[in-house]
Amino acid sequence: QVQLVESGGGLVQAGGSLRLSCTASGVIYRINVMAWYRQAPGKQRELVASITVGGSTNYADSVKGRFTISRDDAKNTMYLQMNSLKPEETAVYYCNADIRRRLWESSLNFWGQGTQVTVSS
Repeated sequence: QVQLVESGGGLVQAGGSLRLSCTASGVIYRINVMAWYRQAPGKQRELVASITVGGSTNYADSVKGRFTISRDDAKNTMYLQMNSLKPEETAVYYCNADIRRRLWESSLNFWGQGTQVTVSS
């Protein structure tokens, strides 16, 4: 099976920075698109940023210029550098990835358990 484990969340003051990590483990042939989502209390889960295997990135308008997504395929790890954080960005941040476990299998979609990010005002 495949597991995605996030880390790096925590409490930070408004204007501060955090760096989230997501590491995939298990039977992995190839990791395709990876993405970060977040879900604030009482709100729907939303896409924050995504990155393809070729390194193309996509960001939600609200985080452009402040967040940077990256990946290290040698480590099966994705990162999210978050700068100039705002209180309204308090949420659980989830890692998501399309992973092909074996050459002859189709990709499957996996979620991490989430990491809490709290931005105080």
